[in-house]
Amino acid sequence: MMPPDDFDPAIGVADTLEPGLRRIVAPNPSPMTYRGTNTYLLGTRGLAVIDPGPEDDAHLEAILASVGPDQQITHIIVTHTHLDHSPLARPLAQRTGAPVLAFGGPHAGRSAVMAELAKGDTVGGGEGIDTAFTPDIEVPDGTVIDGDGWTLEAIHTPGHIGNHLCLAWGDACLTADHVMGWATSLVSPPDGDLTDFMASCARLQARDWRVFYPGHGAPVTEPAARLDWLVSHRLGREASILHHLSQGPATAAQLAAAIYTETPPALQGAATRNVLAHLVDLTGKDRAAPDGKLTAGTTFKAL
Repeated sequence: MMPPDDFDPAIGVADTLEPGLRRIVAPNPSPMTYRGTNTYLLGTRGLAVIDPGPEDDAHLEAILASVGPDQQITHIIVTHTHLDHSPLARPLAQRTGAPVLAFGGPHAGRSAVMAELAKGDTVGGGEGIDTAFTPDIEVPDGTVIDGDGWTLEAIHTPGHIGNHLCLAWGDACLTADHVMGWATSLVSPPDGDLTDFMASCARLQARDWRVFYPGHGAPVTEPAARLDWLVSHRLGREASILHHLSQGPATAAQLAAAIYTETPPALQGAATRNVLAHLVDLTGKDRAAPDGKLTAGTTFKAL
């Protein structure tokens, strides 16, 4: 159930998605961000800006220009600390006086396994992390954020990164990069954790959603089906990895080259990181093991 590649929004324009919710796409298209980061404006008077986006003057001005004379920005909410989502939060706060809310800083929410891997600095990672980010207000799992005529529930969904939040708005959910509107998420250890990612999928699957508003791409109008597809896609990758390992030991890069045969060269590095995430997960399940110390280039064998 890969979505069609037909999302082509006007950049920098506040499009109304439904009453009380608008989207502005940032001017940062790339192989990893699709058309650009989706910044959301929630509310009709007191507004929440969700994922202000990359540090870009034009995008900052587009956000501010979308605020009407009878409106004001009261909350700036960051779903996670990647450079395409969080850096504009502080400049926007300085212009508006609104506080910045998030689960925590760049390393918040890491699992014990990933925290241990990070200590050794042997598995690489750290792609696109906003290391300077600090929220004004930390938003733990289950926090209810009340605004002017709107309410959001923070759902901690680690996986893509440890501090990732999804935000429930009634039966709609702003899913940021956990469930995207164009592709699967990058999971790159030690910031990303596939074991956590799958658990977060299960958590979202336990609720009945009407629509997902993702961090990249179009709204997901069949959220249950998309979650089922994401889980089956990951399980399919796991099966492929185990199949190749049954034929002999291999590194993450060797496995990615064998499995992601149709992946564009620009995304092959991301594919290798995803395979490494699977290998760490399989190691935790005692289905694979590294030959020696676990590093980005370690050879793994099936158990």
